[in-house]
Amino acid sequence: MASPVGCRTLDATMSLPVLPTSIIDGDVHARTVERFRAQRISLPTFAELADPATMSAARRSALVGVDADVADPANLWRVHWFNGADRHGLVDVPEHLVLPPALTGVEAPIIVVLGRLFPMIRAHKVLAAYACLVPHVVTGGFDPTTQRAVWPSTGNYARGGVAISTLMGCRGVAVLPEGMSQERFDWLARWTTDEGDVIRTPGTESNVKEIYDACHRLAADPTNRIFNQFSEYANHLGHLVVTGPALARTFEAVRAAGGRDLRLAGFTSATGSAGTIAAGDHLKDVYGTRIVAVEALECPTMLRNGYGAHNIQGIGDKHIPLIHNVMNTDAVVAVSDRATDGLDAVFNTDAGRRYLVDRLGVAPALVDRLDALGFSSICNILASIRMAKRWGLGPDDAIVTVATDGAELYDSERAKYLERQHGDGFDATDAAAIVGEHLRGADTADLIDCPAEDRERIFNLGYFTWVEQQGISLEHFDARRRQSFWWALRPAVAAWDELITEFNGRTGMVAGT
Repeated sequence: MASPVGCRTLDATMSLPVLPTSIIDGDVHARTVERFRAQRISLPTFAELADPATMSAARRSALVGVDADVADPANLWRVHWFNGADRHGLVDVPEHLVLPPALTGVEAPIIVVLGRLFPMIRAHKVLAAYACLVPHVVTGGFDPTTQRAVWPSTGNYARGGVAISTLMGCRGVAVLPEGMSQERFDWLARWTTDEGDVIRTPGTESNVKEIYDACHRLAADPTNRIFNQFSEYANHLGHLVVTGPALARTFEAVRAAGGRDLRLAGFTSATGSAGTIAAGDHLKDVYGTRIVAVEALECPTMLRNGYGAHNIQGIGDKHIPLIHNVMNTDAVVAVSDRATDGLDAVFNTDAGRRYLVDRLGVAPALVDRLDALGFSSICNILASIRMAKRWGLGPDDAIVTVATDGAELYDSERAKYLERQHGDGFDATDAAAIVGEHLRGADTADLIDCPAEDRERIFNLGYFTWVEQQGISLEHFDARRRQSFWWALRPAVAAWDELITEFNGRTGMVAGT
């Protein structure tokens, strides 16, 4: 049952943040129902996104003939991991790669679940955007008829937010650093009609505070509603209940296909907003999987309390997100953007691909699919390789990770890299040097297992962002140390699903027609 809006009691002294789980404003809710009825918008529940096979036949048939990349509300029903390779139909097991020793140099299979098959933006951040907006829509906490949804991001979440806003009949505003890949801005230009809906902040990937500063200015206008992925617990919960089970389904399929009792030893995820890494909480609950947080070596915030700039786009840093369950994190590893830039060139040039097939013996069919890996995806894979070496994992130990987006988002970055580093042409010698250094030469430096004292150190770093800068109460901040805090958030998802179902009933969109 949906519970009253307000704090749920964690214990006698600590309380949870307010999560909207019942109607907040009846007038706003009524206007939103009318807007969705008029525009024939229906909303999937989190349970349906976690297992699209439970969607009704009417919902699935409504997708027939709908392009996955157009602004059609039907595409809300594709915001999950079970889209087929054609991005049109459903599959029983999420599309994935299993990386073999010939490529990785380690015996442990590395399972990579592909995010480029999500609709509209070809990246999994569209799921985070949906998870953050929908609770406020169905409770009347956000008015799509009068307010703009503001999406602070280093790129993909902002695009996802604009896409979800458009499909939900409201106006979205992207806030992202001016130095992000041109492909992100090209997409935003196609999906926005007002230049003011794309706000470029100073810097690049590591300049998250500048994004926050811009959002503070925007928040002074009550018609702007900020959906900060770094502090919206719905981001954490969405990945916990949708991405976590999708990764488990993939692992079970790989284990069954291998015919042996494969163990899910680890899950690696670049932290970014710390939404995706919440899937690790589910995997730890089910399999006892160790959770590995990944960051850029050029900005080793968790590893060394460090700072800097880098080009692994999609893993914003120099702070600890509020929604990162730090005290459940088992290890931290830092990966250099030299490695991700170089391997992106190997995976996406003719010379590099020929080297992988002819010299390393990697199957051509797998090499043909390496364009499914964007910068942060390669980063996650490199972290997995290094953890496999650190933990001494063998062929019966798997690591699972996600490819958040694909190489097509970085064509302009690759061109700049090739010109800068290989102006006279990229050949097999260059590919061999990169593979030798960053794949075969991957070592166990720049990583730590996280005993209690390291978790405390990383957790404490968040104080300066969230309490001193962003005004989170110390009580709220400290409550996050306890796993009971994170478990007590989970019932909100069931409440949201009830509200979504009721909302669809009021709009008349129950049958999905």
